[in-house]
Order: sequence, then C-alpha cells, then structure tokens
Amino acid sequence: MTDIAIHPEKLRDAVAAALGDKLRQITLALGEVTVVVAATDYLAAMEILRDAPQCRFDQLMDLCGVDYSTYAEVGTDGPRYAVVSHLLSVALNQRVRVKVFCPDDDFPVIPSVTGVWSGANWFEREAFDLYGIVFEGHNDLRRILTDYGFIGHPFRKDFPLSGHVEMRYDAEQRRVVYEPVSIEPREITPRIIREDNYGGLH
Repeated sequence: MTDIAIHPEKLRDAVAAALGDKLRQITLALGEVTVVVAATDYLAAMEILRDAPQCRFDQLMDLCGVDYSTYAEVGTDGPRYAVVSHLLSVALNQRVRVKVFCPDDDFPVIPSVTGVWSGANWFEREAFDLYGIVFEGHNDLRRILTDYGFIGHPFRKDFPLSGHVEMRYDAEQRRVVYEPVSIEPREITPRIIREDNYGGLH
C-alpha cells in the first residue's frame, strides 16, 4: 500500500499537480478526492490521470450521467448535466472521482473516453440513453436499456413518471403496438397508524 493510499491529502496534491491548469476544482471529503474539469479539457485530463506516474488510474470503474436541475445547490444557476467517473489505480491502490459538466443544456455533449478506457463503451451508452448526453467520438452511441422506439430520456428530472407511451402485444395485429399512456399519474399517500399503545409504547 502506497503512502498516498493511506493519506488522501497526498493523493489530492498529486492529482492537482498532475492536472495543473486543466483542474477547475478539487475537493477532499470523507476520504475521497473529487476533481472537476472543463469539457474542453476532459479528454486530456483523463489521459493524464491514466498516464501520470503519481496517478496511474488504469481502470474506469464507473461512469454515469447526472441531472442537476433540481439540486438545491445547483438548480438553474449552473449547468444542468454532468458526467461523473470513478477511476481506480490497481498499482497504487488509489481512487479518484472526476466530474465534468456539459456546457450546453439543450444539447449536452462531451468527448468520449472510450479511446482511453474501452470499458467506457456501455457506460457512455447508458448515460446517452437515460440522460441524452452525447459522447463525441463514441463509435456506437445508441440506446442500451430502453426500447428501439423509445422517446425521451427517462432519468431526466422533467421526464414524466408514467412515461409518454406504453406498449402491449396486439393479438389481432400479431405484433407489439405503442400507444399513448392511458393511466393518470397519482400520488400515493402512505397509511398512518395512530394508536395510543402501538408496539407497547405509551
């Protein structure tokens, strides 16, 4: 185990030194280092994190999209969409989180990192499918979880809970058909038990 793995402050400083002017923000909270880079520096920063001797993050463990539109600390005051990645260095036994915000809320685009870590392929397809984030340079960017004819991106905060269309098998047509959603969304209020002596409590 390296000295950096034991002391996250040293990892923070090593990552900051490696990224230099490509670093927008770096924080250390709960023993975890989080890096924020600009979309224009994203691909170069990821290559540095993979190759720099004090980093050597050779594995992409996770990559996901985030819609910050309803977050209290961001809301409408900052970019709506971000991509968050978790990197692992097996050799140095250390991890880092990388966050990049998409500059355009109407058409969120950032570079693909499939050329840096091939394992990003399905992660980026998932973020595209669920959030509509486009990964420029991805050679097979298509939906991975929703159906071929699916409309919209279901993890966006403004996507309706019941969706837009529903599908069913039509026996007469002998095929699957798509129709507008026929159910009305409703809120379910939990039943509250009110007893004077519930569970032996007074």
